[in-house]
Amino acid sequence: MIDPWSPRSFAEQVADALRAKIDSGEWPPGHKLPGEVTLAQTYDVARGTVRAALDALREEGRVVTFTGRGTFVTPGGDRNR
Repeated sequence: MIDPWSPRSFAEQVADALRAKIDSGEWPPGHKLPGEVTLAQTYDVARGTVRAALDALREEGRVVTFTGRGTFVTPGGDRNR
């Protein structure tokens, strides 16, 4: 999944993968994303890498995080559909 030879950082690649799930409708608005640990295991990266990927998606307005509840796809998160 993550290409160690790619010129894109691991965080960018994870963000791309998460963005694809949102854009495809696999994760529709309101969907709760898996936790950081689960995502780190899924993509075989560090939690800090997942945090950076989620930060990018938050900056784009695709997801929102509520302390103690998790990270969710925003209503406008699936912009490309």
